[in-house]
Amino acid sequence: MPKKRGKSVSFDAMVKFFIRQYHIPTTKDVEKLMARMDRLEQVIKASGAAKVRPGAKENVKGKTSRAGMTASDTVLNIIKPFNEGVGFAEIKARTGFDEKKLRNIIFRLDKIGKIRRKSRGVYIAV
Repeated sequence: MPKKRGKSVSFDAMVKFFIRQYHIPTTKDVEKLMARMDRLEQVIKASGAAKVRPGAKENVKGKTSRAGMTASDTVLNIIKPFNEGVGFAEIKARTGFDEKKLRNIIFRLDKIGKIRRKSRGVYIAV
């Protein structure tokens, strides 16, 4: 006569066991964590501490030392006064940007239609 087996374990019970055993966060855990993060963000915004960090650099990536102007704005402002166009070397000398950065900026400005290429290496503001 075969032995009688005990109660079979449900799938849900096995999943709960593994979640607890291996410390896997549940949906409720994640929701609690998100609520705490939201409260922390509100406290930080209310205190104004996010505005200036001690030891932070003055310039933000993508910004030049000029008051809040992006690198693209700087290049565009250099190109604008030249009605007959300005050469790449002149732009490079006035901005001080390295060649790769300047080529990317010029490509982007040309692509969005703020400048156009008069000839090779000569650019005009539109």
